[in-house]
Amino acid sequence: MKVLINNKEVETEAVTLLQLTNELSLPAQGVAVAVDNRMVPRAEWADYALSEGISIVIIKAACGG
Repeated sequence: MKVLINNKEVETEAVTLLQLTNELSLPAQGVAVAVDNRMVPRAEWADYALSEGISIVIIKAACGG
């Protein structure tokens, strides 16, 4: 299916948010995800079903000043 990740169209085989984060090789810590402008707690990622065309924003924490 095709989803938007940070405003870029991405083709994915994932059916849940957790599978998508694993597919994208995101780190286990320091990542926040919002779907259709709603933050999704990490505890819900495994049960959060993806659908065609949803908009996902992934924010990674960065160190530095």
